[in-house]
Amino acid sequence: MNPETLSSWQVWAVLSAVFAALTAIFAKVGVEDINPDLATFIRTIIVLISFSLILFATGQFSSPGPISQKSWIFLVLSGLGTGASWLCYFRALKLGPATLVAPIDKLSVVLVALFGVIFLGERPSLNGWLGIALIAAGAVLIVIKR
Repeated sequence: MNPETLSSWQVWAVLSAVFAALTAIFAKVGVEDINPDLATFIRTIIVLISFSLILFATGQFSSPGPISQKSWIFLVLSGLGTGASWLCYFRALKLGPATLVAPIDKLSVVLVALFGVIFLGERPSLNGWLGIALIAAGAVLIVIKR
């Protein structure tokens, strides 16, 4: 990969999807024999250690620069949202099949679009709305019992 490719948001978004898919499969197997809250805690510790190592290795931990109060508030809220999402996700994986849990979890894409319009003033294109609708429809189709 060249430097331009590595700075492309599309590449990072695809990698995010790949890792999220692997996360679902690994988590489903990992949560089989333990409490889902404990599984979430273990996962959180691993994420914390991993990011600490990345920040130390790249020198980003030593001088992060000033962080505004607004950034702190919204990062705390984001962290709380992540924690709640992970707790619910692991509980769902413990109770249901990954092939059904993951598509419902991906309804977050639809919610992000709606929240982006409501709270951020974003305006998806007609194709964007069509894609959002298809994601919603796909998640519904996957979980409907015949």
